[in-house]
Amino acid sequence: MTAASVPTADITVDGTGLRSIGLLRRLRKQIHNAEPGAVVHVIATTRPPRSTCPPGATWPATPTPGTEQSVYALQLTAGALRTRSDAPWHPDDPGHGHSK
Repeated sequence: MTAASVPTADITVDGTGLRSIGLLRRLRKQIHNAEPGAVVHVIATTRPPRSTCPPGATWPATPTPGTEQSVYALQLTAGALRTRSDAPWHPDDPGHGHSK
């Protein structure tokens, strides 16, 4: 992937210094109301594990080229599984008061 092939970010999430749970909570909070198709750039100290990738989005194999920090790009999709605000690694269950 070249810098020219990476779409411009609609949302940038700065996860510098955060580990997977903190990064996932910050990411979920910032993309919660984003529209399908939104491009999200995530600044991270280390590459997040695939398990922290929001449902309906994918991480590229390598950081975004041409950046001084590790920046990972993902694109949100329609019909993505919503997650709990207090535990974004779990699917949202509106019947149990977790939806926000």
